[in-house]
Amino acid sequence: MKVSIAENVRYIGVDDKTIDLFESQYDVPNGISYNSYVILDDKVCVMDTVDARFTEEWMENLKWELEGRAPDYLVISHMEPDHAASIGALCAEYPEMKLVLNEKTIKLLGQFFEGDYSDRFVVVAEGESLSLGEHTLSFYMAPMVHWPEVMVTYEAKDKILFSADGFGKFGALDTDEDWTCEARRYYFNIVGKYGAQVQALLKKAAGLDIEIICPLHGPVLKEDLGYYIGKYDTWSSYRPEDKGVFVVCASIHGNTKKAALLLCDMLRERGEKVSFCDIARDDMAEAVEDAFRYDRTVFCAASYDGGVFAPMADFLTHLKSKTFRERRAYIVENGSWGPTAAKAVKASLAEMKDIDVCDTVVTIRSSVKEADVAALEALAEVIVNDAK
Repeated sequence: MKVSIAENVRYIGVDDKTIDLFESQYDVPNGISYNSYVILDDKVCVMDTVDARFTEEWMENLKWELEGRAPDYLVISHMEPDHAASIGALCAEYPEMKLVLNEKTIKLLGQFFEGDYSDRFVVVAEGESLSLGEHTLSFYMAPMVHWPEVMVTYEAKDKILFSADGFGKFGALDTDEDWTCEARRYYFNIVGKYGAQVQALLKKAAGLDIEIICPLHGPVLKEDLGYYIGKYDTWSSYRPEDKGVFVVCASIHGNTKKAALLLCDMLRERGEKVSFCDIARDDMAEAVEDAFRYDRTVFCAASYDGGVFAPMADFLTHLKSKTFRERRAYIVENGSWGPTAAKAVKASLAEMKDIDVCDTVVTIRSSVKEADVAALEALAEVIVNDAK
């Protein structure tokens, strides 16, 4: 079945419903798509390839669209294997095909593939164009969104932005789910560290007349593009998306979790939007997403080995690596003989930029008692008042 993006622009990607973990770390219960496109004009141009496990299916999709023609060009937007692993197979199948790439891509191509492809290179730089006939492609560099060689491509006739990993989301294309949630989880875990670079790319995109966005993962975007671009602007600026409280808990025997859940109830009773995560059991990527989504985060953790329980330490490491910043933080610690969690959490947050840690720390000794409930109520009042 032919899948048209626009007249003579076709989708040839594949859905992966067999994958267990994307990038060997992110849970994708609804799979992932590897998007690829072909432009049929006087010259035929393929836009990226797919993961090696789906080379054969993808080649069948491409040949179905080609109807006996051979591609003249392959545009390489991004060298990560989920998009570039089938380059070798395509080059072998079509020995006359040229590779459109930028200078930074050349080194990575040589690292992933043996053989000399240099006689096939069409090396492009910022703002340069390539005519296919009625369609003209222009290339814009997007370094560190999220690899150094990334570039995006603008097609002028149909006003399409081929956005590489930008505007991507988890989930196969046959999945009926909200774009925002899985796009947010994808963004903060895959791209989130590079907010400044995303901002630079958005400024370039603002100068283009875009009607369609074709990412390398997730659905093609054709309507209400201002919504999607607005989300990316918020996310890449590190601004909270929603007013609300994210309560993240690392509990050993359940007492710290009991305190965290009590605090959640207290906040909801006061009208706050609250999200809760048991970081020892729940999805780390979801936790990172929610920490960036809301303007306030409560870290509830047990003390362990003179520091903080390992799942919380791991979560804090993830936040630091993704450039967590400009948030208000609160701490609830538990320790039976020597509470040390608060000190460890504060030390980790101090390594991040503009994290305002509340002076009020609730310290629980083993189990939750009446005095602890009162302390949690007082902390809830502080958290609510900080939002006013």
